[in-house]
Amino acid sequence: MKFNRPRLILGLYVIALIVVTELVTGYLGLPAWPAFVAWVLFFGEHMNPKRTPHILIGSAAGIGLVMLAPIAIGLLAHLIGAEWGRLIYIVAAVYAIFAFGEMIPLVLNYYTFMFFTVAGLALAAPNPNPPLWLLMEAAGGGLLIGATIVAARTIGAPSTAEPPH
Repeated sequence: MKFNRPRLILGLYVIALIVVTELVTGYLGLPAWPAFVAWVLFFGEHMNPKRTPHILIGSAAGIGLVMLAPIAIGLLAHLIGAEWGRLIYIVAAVYAIFAFGEMIPLVLNYYTFMFFTVAGLALAAPNPNPPLWLLMEAAGGGLLIGATIVAARTIGAPSTAEPPH
């Protein structure tokens, strides 16, 4: 096993960003999870800056689908009932992500699916606030990703390095 100095330093920087983010969002009463999920997706892309727009826009689209759900399900509920309306909406949204993802990959991608799923689950948490989640994903996730790109370049950590095994 060989130690990778830039990777070790980047790890400390990541820990510092987690602490700062938790302290700031905790103090302001903001949900940190949308920013952290976007950030984790960035790491899943091996810190490739070129994937950042796909992550942030696709993730925002996933939250947008959750925000659209009450309207669509409400309309469908009048026709086929609430449970069937909910199921049809979920199936249609997921189908759209997969069927049209190749046509508009910046908007519909697996980040969209991830955030549609996670934000849908987060609706069951106390005080759900999808518009705030959208803001936190875009601004907070964008800041965390941007700070990581700057740090990686500053310390010489490769941005497309394979994750540790």
